[in-house]
Amino acid sequence: MGKIVQLSKNVINQIAAGEVIERPYSVIKELVENSIDAGATRISVEVANECRDLRVADNGSGIDPDDILLAFSKHATSKIKTGEDLYNIQTMGFRGEALASIISISKLTCTTRTKDFDYGIKVECQNSEVKQTQTGCAVGTIMNIRDLFYNMPARLKFLKSPKTEFSYIAEYMQSMAIVHPEISFEVKLNEKVMLKTSAQKEQIQALRDIFSPEITSNLKEVLKTDKISDLKISGYVSTPDCTRASKKDYYTYVNSRLVKCPIFQKAIDMVYRNLIGSRYPFVVLNLEIPPADIDVNVHPTKKEVRYKNPNQVFNFIYSSVSDALKSIKPSGERDFQADVIEFKRPEPQDKTSDDTIYVGEHETLGHIFEKPAEENENQTPSPAKFTPKTFSNLRPIQSKFVEEQEFRQEDVIIGQYKKTYILIEKENGLEIVDQHIAEERYIYEQLKKSKNIDCQLLFLSDVIEISPSDRELLEANKDKLAKFGYEIDFTSETELIFRKIPQILSKVSPKEILADILENMHGDIDNLEEKILITTSCKAAVKANTYLNQYQMEEIIRNWRTCENPETCPHGRPISHFFEHKELAKLFQRNN
Repeated sequence: MGKIVQLSKNVINQIAAGEVIERPYSVIKELVENSIDAGATRISVEVANECRDLRVADNGSGIDPDDILLAFSKHATSKIKTGEDLYNIQTMGFRGEALASIISISKLTCTTRTKDFDYGIKVECQNSEVKQTQTGCAVGTIMNIRDLFYNMPARLKFLKSPKTEFSYIAEYMQSMAIVHPEISFEVKLNEKVMLKTSAQKEQIQALRDIFSPEITSNLKEVLKTDKISDLKISGYVSTPDCTRASKKDYYTYVNSRLVKCPIFQKAIDMVYRNLIGSRYPFVVLNLEIPPADIDVNVHPTKKEVRYKNPNQVFNFIYSSVSDALKSIKPSGERDFQADVIEFKRPEPQDKTSDDTIYVGEHETLGHIFEKPAEENENQTPSPAKFTPKTFSNLRPIQSKFVEEQEFRQEDVIIGQYKKTYILIEKENGLEIVDQHIAEERYIYEQLKKSKNIDCQLLFLSDVIEISPSDRELLEANKDKLAKFGYEIDFTSETELIFRKIPQILSKVSPKEILADILENMHGDIDNLEEKILITTSCKAAVKANTYLNQYQMEEIIRNWRTCENPETCPHGRPISHFFEHKELAKLFQRNN
């Protein structure tokens, strides 16, 4: 007897739904894209029952009664007709899979009407079965989804907490409100309004509705058109005064479609590499490109794109962002006469030709301490090797001698370079220590060992604005934050204050603290406690470009020497580098 059987229509749709509908956010995404394609100017999203009951309503064109049953069939769409149309996609949706997938894993009711009819159509779907009746309703479409994944318990098991699942929805709706300022969006969670925008003519007005004044007041407009290649880019990027610890706030779009594009990211990073170092900007950019020059049919989620001329696109994005920031001076442009290492020692009675020191550019030491423009904190950098070539760009200048204070310990501290590196004279060479990450390592190990972190009660605290998705994440992780000395009080749906912070952060701005905490939460929250610990250590440690007196330098080095893992900071960057005396002597053609 044969073993092969024909799968039922419902099972086929359930299998296909696994690719299209990963979580509640996927349903919202597909339905909202349909609303945008239908020309809606108002879109309302409601979420309830732990993100398993969803409602999307719009005032778009509606679905014609003759098309309604076909709309819920597999691979049925009004947006393309032939294979050639795949190379001229001008709508958000085009696969014809979403509705068929949704009705196979939920109980759906659709109410819709077009302007050509004085009555509407009500469709009830369950287990891929569709029933149709007439009803009265306004022009547009309402999609009601109940008990999402009711017949797929395995998929339910792998969903995250309702708050986390809603955060995906909130972030997506925020990204749509950014790129479609002409549409009025409303998002409700359990009947509470979490996001609301009014239809705007200008994108900057929509950004002011969504983000804080701190962000919107530090934006530069990007607007450029290349008529020859038929490319246009528009949007905003932040100045170096407004940065982030990650790329979470990269809102990049192609033809108003939210995408994750390596070409976009690389072009942006290259523009900012000399402006903000290892930080990242706030970015809202929409690239308009002829549909024939791009392939959006790469993945069911439609987040990936391919370009016909990727180099052309890269250079266009790079030049556009660069032009917007051309008035800002790169941090790399400086007077290198100031980059002098001051070796403190008694001034000799007789100066000879040997009284010459070599001075290198600051970037040389920055490279040695693994401080590139794009820093990957998840990977441990390999330690740099010292060779005479390391100082190939050094230039001789006249020595500066300053009276030395005796420091009779194993570590003889010479002084500071660039208010960032501590120079230590050893018996057989020179050691250079990054002051920030040396103290960061010490604080991190102390906090790691501590069972009770000392807290400071804040009598007054800044009121800080937050987004709905940020609030959900903070509420879901209040216990973890409290473990490390952070106590938060929500004063409204979109505002909070700090009641307590770790005592070692008493001089750090609460806004700055919260920004870094949220950057970590929007990443891998499964490792959140470790990230909070690292963030606290980083914020508490002395910063680069900070003057230290002799005692302060001695204390940092003394504490660092007691660390169990003194080689790297918690991010994995090397803390110190040692140059042997014999290798330094070679530069001056000395035998010893």
